[in-house]
Amino acid sequence: MNPSDFWKNFRLGEEIHISGTFIYNGLRRFHELRRLDFDDELFEFLYEMSVGLERLLKTAVVLYEHTDTTDQKELEKSLITHNHLDLLARLRKHVGLNLGMTHNDLLSLLGTFYKSLRYDRFALTSVYEGKKEAKAIRSLLVKHLQAKFSDENSLFRTDNNDQFRKFIRRTVLKIAREVYRVIKDRARQINLYTYELRNGSKAESVFLREVDIADEDILWKELLIFFMNVKVDTGYLQFLRETPPLEFDPALVPDYLDCLKSDSSKADVMDELEHHYGEMDRDERNERLQRMRVIGAPNVFFSDDDDEIDDTDKWDEVKL
Repeated sequence: MNPSDFWKNFRLGEEIHISGTFIYNGLRRFHELRRLDFDDELFEFLYEMSVGLERLLKTAVVLYEHTDTTDQKELEKSLITHNHLDLLARLRKHVGLNLGMTHNDLLSLLGTFYKSLRYDRFALTSVYEGKKEAKAIRSLLVKHLQAKFSDENSLFRTDNNDQFRKFIRRTVLKIAREVYRVIKDRARQINLYTYELRNGSKAESVFLREVDIADEDILWKELLIFFMNVKVDTGYLQFLRETPPLEFDPALVPDYLDCLKSDSSKADVMDELEHHYGEMDRDERNERLQRMRVIGAPNVFFSDDDDEIDDTDKWDEVKL
């Protein structure tokens, strides 16, 4: 395989996984948002999404524009851009894409964010007009969902909801899967396997599985119910049951469950966890941390031997 084909086959294949990872993380971040008016949270979503789709578009552009006679330096120079719509226009010169106004508007927003909005707070003029990310998101939702906000001039308390989440997911996945489709078609035309995705990767979830974070939330809820109700005895389950629970507050169960589905919800519960650990003496804390490290660790074996094991031997049944 010559260097050109190796580059397009393997290095651009890595780029597809990178772009898929960014897109997945962006979808998850938007799904987790409770409100649409915190700059740091919106920035994270827009950054992940803009980088992911930009890199995916650039991968497709290279596959269609690069030939043995291409000026490599000029091509690489032309890729130093953050304009998503320009990249889309370049791609459309070679292949048709089934994308409409909604998709173009989102790509335009992402391009504007990456080129200028993400730097606005470094300018003195940001004193006079802030929360541009929130305004941009609201404008998109108003235009395409006819969303109604209580006060169009206020950016306080804009709640996220399932309608907004479904719209962002549907729009993003349509763009991502359409661009991935033309990448796959082109790679096959030139006898490459750039489109192959690693099983279990975030890229596979985006491009092939049409990831739905709401469905993934159902998974952890079902597993939680399973752990609470399963009657079968295995070494692993016995280990979990023999680990005494901390004295969390039953009245705060909704808060505890919320932190399982959202990183941003963990901070308050972490304060309570630190309190519980602070109440332990050093030896007790170290022993509990040792048990916590075992749970979910890879390459851990719990013996399912039915023979009775006394307390002094309980740790011996865990093989690292």
